[in-house]
Amino acid sequence: MKKLVIPFVAAVLSAASFGALAGDPVAGKAKSMTCAGCHGINGISSNGMWPNLAGQKEAYLASQLKMFRDGKRNNAMMTAMAKGLSDADIANLSAYYAGLK
Repeated sequence: MKKLVIPFVAAVLSAASFGALAGDPVAGKAKSMTCAGCHGINGISSNGMWPNLAGQKEAYLASQLKMFRDGKRNNAMMTAMAKGLSDADIANLSAYYAGLK
């Protein structure tokens, strides 16, 4: 039973931390101009090499950006772009792109 409790508690705490960082989509839109070069002005990429960001889950976007920023996910371009993002920047960008369709 103990083995099941620890992962469950970790998952709950992780999910709670995303909720605590509810982003501001207006601030995210202002910050998104850097992203638009690859991911499109409205989060829809015109190049199949780069994913669409519009409509992705907010927690997923935040998680991926944090992994790039923290070196847990490796892509030279994205790591360089995410390196200077604060937790608030990530929350704002994630809120913005999650709200697009």
